[in-house]
Amino acid sequence: MPILVKKNASSFERSSGELLATLREKHPLVHHITNYVTVNDCANITLCIGASPVMAEAKEEVEEMVSMAGALVLNIGTLRKEQVEAMLIAGRRANEHSIPVILDPVGAGATSMRTNAARRLLEELDVAVIKGNAGEIGVLAGSGGVVRGVDSGGISGDPMIAASRLANATGSVVVMSGATDIITDGTDAILVDSGHPLMGAVSGTGCMASSLVGSFAAVADDLMISSAAALVAFGIAGERAARNAIGPASFKIALLDAVAALKPEDMKEAKVREVSV
Repeated sequence: MPILVKKNASSFERSSGELLATLREKHPLVHHITNYVTVNDCANITLCIGASPVMAEAKEEVEEMVSMAGALVLNIGTLRKEQVEAMLIAGRRANEHSIPVILDPVGAGATSMRTNAARRLLEELDVAVIKGNAGEIGVLAGSGGVVRGVDSGGISGDPMIAASRLANATGSVVVMSGATDIITDGTDAILVDSGHPLMGAVSGTGCMASSLVGSFAAVADDLMISSAAALVAFGIAGERAARNAIGPASFKIALLDAVAALKPEDMKEAKVREVSV
């Protein structure tokens, strides 16, 4: 079992607010190679947080496009062989330019194709942040996870141990989404409790969260802090959006509005616990 020791969260609140302010000032380009189910949602959430999205996956242009970006988000939600090749081409160029690569291994563990693709990307690229649900992270960590389609069916054992194991094995920051989000570098962790159950009732919120992680990473040095800040921002927006929503459809529109309306000082509403593993 991990040993959890509470730390002072006030420094995180200050840092996260400063990151949001910097993001809004710099408007970084975030290059996505993502899935066609949620591509528009990802573009819109990126715009709402203050970054600039581009969705480009043709092998003929990804190297040129990613060279202009502040971050690269790879999402295997609607996987094709050609798409994996484009991800590898873009990822290698991003690595050459020290551009952070965020991997969302959607559905890893559901089929061998998805699992193998995620593992190949992790083996051949320097992935800065791996963001997935408990099942996906558990599968990639070798801790046992259940994935049904693209949804998490849970994880065997302690989620913190699985997340820290994957972080230590890959050198990546690992973001495990859930009722409590876990963000860890394998040594320290930030637990984020911000959010609302309606976020799980709308298709695409996981992919949107990855876009926010990429947006914050584009202006950050500490990717564990920036990843946690992204999920805090999303969680606070989710809580606000739920106040007047009457169902999933109205909630989704309100969520976009709430993200766009966020101010740096709003990050003080963060429900976080900084711990050592």
